[in-house]
Amino acid sequence: MNRRNFVRNATLGVAASSLLPSLLVSQQVWAQSESRLIYISPMKSNGDLSRCQAEVWYVGDASDFVVVTGDKAWRARAVANGLTKAQVWVGDVGVWKKSDGRYKELPAQTMNASLENDSGAHARVLEIFSRKYASAWSTWGPRFENSLADGSRVMLRYTPV
Repeated sequence: MNRRNFVRNATLGVAASSLLPSLLVSQQVWAQSESRLIYISPMKSNGDLSRCQAEVWYVGDASDFVVVTGDKAWRARAVANGLTKAQVWVGDVGVWKKSDGRYKELPAQTMNASLENDSGAHARVLEIFSRKYASAWSTWGPRFENSLADGSRVMLRYTPV
């Protein structure tokens, strides 16, 4: 090995080691992405978690998690009010209020939340929902589609920070 290769490899090693902790968290989170639920808490402007937390259905879309929720739900209101950071835990320990905080032991990541308004994305994501939640989709599919169309539900996209 010559000096140039040694310096290049050493530099790459240092860069990779600084990224490793965040990559490991992401890998843990995405490894659990087949869970039927995620738990979400918006983060206040000071970085603290909101008291508003819940378990919700979600799907993965590229590296993002996407949920559909009522337009008046705290998740949607938080994003509308500029609170775009959220903590997301991935797994299924049942209803969060009955879990004694066990969901906080699941793999987690801080994510940026945004409204997804593109109708093409709506159609694509609803198709993913229909496959993931096939047994309940005959009931929930039309509800999600109709309420996204009339604005009583919104689609939220959670992107890793």
